[in-house]
Amino acid sequence: MPELLGLEGDAAATYFRAFAGLLAPPATGGTTDGPDGLAPFRFEARNRRPPTDPVNAMLSLAYAMLTRHLTVALASVGLDPYRGVFHAPRYGRPALALDLMEPFRPIVADSVVLSVVNTGEISPGDFVVGATGTALTAAGRRRFIDAFERRLSQETTHPLFGYRLSMRRLVLVQARLFGRYLLGELPSYPHYLPR
Repeated sequence: MPELLGLEGDAAATYFRAFAGLLAPPATGGTTDGPDGLAPFRFEARNRRPPTDPVNAMLSLAYAMLTRHLTVALASVGLDPYRGVFHAPRYGRPALALDLMEPFRPIVADSVVLSVVNTGEISPGDFVVGATGTALTAAGRRRFIDAFERRLSQETTHPLFGYRLSMRRLVLVQARLFGRYLLGELPSYPHYLPR
């Protein structure tokens, strides 16, 4: 387990180093520098509790919303979302939801963050920066949630069944498939991999 955790940590560090290069806010006709002389949506590394910059604030919110969707999906198919496989169980932590969320992070949560930044749907003025961290304003949060819900409504083709379904429905189907895998009805858990 420690070796696997080390590999996951190394992969996450590599992924988030590349993530910064995907943030390309559209030109507004003026300077793209914030009050500190840096790009308003700069991203250097993943941080949380509390997030210290706008990108990390959006990533944290997106991951929390995705965790909630997976928690509900797992409970609705009769699985205990608090009993994990890879994530250690801890009081109040939906470990199984966090386990199943991993492949959905980049295709749902991260893609929403990239989309709202790169299209200008969320701007630097949509954040409150304080001594205790950075958070979206109420208006910015509403727009971010709308973008997240739009992403969940987008359709994809399920690789196992070949039919089209929304990302929201895909989360539920994957929870059902995981339950079937645990019951021994499937030889392996069929992960969803886009394209």
